[in-house]
Amino acid sequence: MRRILYLFYYISKLDLQTFRLFLRHVGESHHKRKIHMFWDVIVSSLTYNISLLEYFQFRFYELNKSERRTFAGTGYMYEYQLIMNPKKARAILDNKMLFYKNYGDYIKHQVADIHELRRNPGKVQSIVNNRAGKVVLKIYNGKCGQHILIQSSEEFRDQDLLSFMEKNKFDIAEEFIIQHPSFSALSPSAVNTVRIYSQLNGLNQVEILGCRLRISVNSIVDNMAAGNLAAPIDDATGEVTGPGVYGDITKLPERIHPVTGTPIVGFQVPFWEETLEMVKRATLAHPQNRSIGWDIAMTENGPDLIEGNHDWCKLVWQLPVNQGLKAVLDRHLTEFHILK
Repeated sequence: MRRILYLFYYISKLDLQTFRLFLRHVGESHHKRKIHMFWDVIVSSLTYNISLLEYFQFRFYELNKSERRTFAGTGYMYEYQLIMNPKKARAILDNKMLFYKNYGDYIKHQVADIHELRRNPGKVQSIVNNRAGKVVLKIYNGKCGQHILIQSSEEFRDQDLLSFMEKNKFDIAEEFIIQHPSFSALSPSAVNTVRIYSQLNGLNQVEILGCRLRISVNSIVDNMAAGNLAAPIDDATGEVTGPGVYGDITKLPERIHPVTGTPIVGFQVPFWEETLEMVKRATLAHPQNRSIGWDIAMTENGPDLIEGNHDWCKLVWQLPVNQGLKAVLDRHLTEFHILK
């Protein structure tokens, strides 16, 4: 019964235009009849607890039953993250104002919520007059790179930042991060981030479930959901080991950035040891959330924590390695229940 409810949820959230695009693309490229494929999508959703688009993104149309079982889809991830990151513990990650206060030790760039800006006019001027000459405005519960506005500092020379935020319902102001020169050479359109997945195991030790480089493609954000790339990073060395992939199955993987021409494969993330150490310390700082997807910018002075996600994306985790990783999470579920 639960799987049927999930299916209705997936249907209600379906991007119909993208579904039709994927259905047509696979039908033409793999010579499959749409009606047969549509039936397989529905059966797979019920059997493997995946969304309708994930059938295409995980390339189930090429996989047998045992291969399909290896992927963690939306329904599985919802249940997993509900156990590892209980609802009562999530506010510290969901609410950006709480996040910045609790994880401030790992944040290098200037950031303040609207309450602090009201109390401290000097902070307003400090953020407006930052070295990058840009101000980033956010809402406290924004997701997936949405509800973000990047404004030139010049915009606030003649108008009050606080008034602008109140009028447009923004809760947080930040200085724009100047990313490491190697990241700018790779893609200057956005601040590109490293996504690191951490997990507290049964002994409450930090394990790294994987590392990915999120790469913008002519976009002000680097989220895969916004049409950008994600590439696998070697956990030990910080080197990108494979091409960047899209969430759009009609696009081929990229070994070289399609705009800048900078190689993606072999790209070395700077400050790698420092980055891993920071993630481990942040994970242990508030262990009530056991499984987190951390987003980290890289500056000239080292890693700069952007946010932590309790509902981290299974696509960015699995697609770049072209592999289902559900068994990794199954092991931690077993540990968790033994621990309890």
